[in-house]
Amino acid sequence: MSFLDFIKQYEGFDFKKSFDQVKENDIITALSGDNLNQSDFLALLSPKACAYLENIAQRAHQLTLNYFGRTIQLYTPIYLANYCESRCLYCGFQAGNEVKRTKMNFKQLEKEAKFLAEQGFKHVLILTGSSRKQTPVEYIRQCVEILKGYFSSIAIEIYALTESEYSQLIKAGVDGLTIYQEVYDREIYKKVHLSGPKSDHQFRLDAPERAASTNIRCVNIGALLGLGPWRSEVFFMGLHAKYLQDNYPQVEVSLSIPRLRPHKGKFEDVFPVTDQDIVQIVTALRVFLPRVGITLSTRENDVFRDNLLSLGITRLSAGSTTAVGGHTSEFDEANQFEIADTRNLAQIKQVLAEKDYQPVLKDWMHLS
Repeated sequence: MSFLDFIKQYEGFDFKKSFDQVKENDIITALSGDNLNQSDFLALLSPKACAYLENIAQRAHQLTLNYFGRTIQLYTPIYLANYCESRCLYCGFQAGNEVKRTKMNFKQLEKEAKFLAEQGFKHVLILTGSSRKQTPVEYIRQCVEILKGYFSSIAIEIYALTESEYSQLIKAGVDGLTIYQEVYDREIYKKVHLSGPKSDHQFRLDAPERAASTNIRCVNIGALLGLGPWRSEVFFMGLHAKYLQDNYPQVEVSLSIPRLRPHKGKFEDVFPVTDQDIVQIVTALRVFLPRVGITLSTRENDVFRDNLLSLGITRLSAGSTTAVGGHTSEFDEANQFEIADTRNLAQIKQVLAEKDYQPVLKDWMHLS
């Protein structure tokens, strides 16, 4: 049964009514349990759970220490290109925006890789826009061949691929996939994805499972918070992660919690997500899925990221840029969105040390 089939049981589900029916005892029961079910997760996401946020945070902190210790993995993104054939209203690189389009050649990529390796990075995430024409799988494969000479782990955040294409990139040296469904609600998905390859809701939804079936090492999923009501979106995101964990136990499953940021273009249909909401999201996910990794990107500011460390975060980006070749400034910079935390790797490592956390730069080596 695919995840789409799995969540069909929630078609027409009345989240407001279900949240209204949550009792205080449901929240207490969820906090005391070891193997939480969907009802427990729903209780932790409910408005009533806000009154128990301190209790949920303490439980999340303890579970994080139990499963991950005081370690935080660090990585940085590399934008290969910003060509895009999809019209996604919330993205600065979408096809409808007038943006200077470019992509790195292999010499420029090598310069970028050398610079980041000298900084100390061992894990990188490579990104492209949604354009098979300008950034075909073969181009990405050749980029991976270059990067694996500098980094121990290479993850991709690109357009959704077929199973055979994922296998091709894994063979080249890719060990991780990051892919956000963006928004699980089908109607909202149609509304914000006007055209292009990304407008295919099901092909996007099935992508993490296609990668998992090829035995990729890790899969990172997420919803772009602000596109839909956050409680229902996080509920489906959590169920998606659990589905992957249950069906592909050999794959390391993790979650990202990106929140909408200012970008080129206009998008006003934003569902509010406050800092307190993010705290509830992170802690509820940790209590529901103790083994799942949770990534917090530089979409959030430095103070907020530092304060969230102890509540369930296991992975941070550092020295980030959302421009093609942004680390070595080869191009006129066009950003996908505005970065909120501009600290470099050394600064992030210093903060982690001050908070008695161990920065992890390498925990994996691809063997050819």
